[in-house]
Amino acid sequence: MGDKDIRSRIEALVEEEHTLRNASEHTDEQRARLRQIEEDRDQLWDLLRQRDAKRQYGEDPDEAQPRPEPQVENYLQ
Repeated sequence: MGDKDIRSRIEALVEEEHTLRNASEHTDEQRARLRQIEEDRDQLWDLLRQRDAKRQYGEDPDEAQPRPEPQVENYLQ
């Protein structure tokens, strides 16, 4: 997956998140989906940062791999 595809996926997740958050009431399924969207989005941002770092140091950005959600979630903001 290239940078453009990653950014497109992030944008789609953000749009879906906004749609769900704008609902008047949230079901358990919607709350679960919102959590999943946040996790997926964080992983994609991390993957994009990995690709940028590899590119910066002359490495192949296609070697970047998504990290497990718990690892990404434990990063300091």
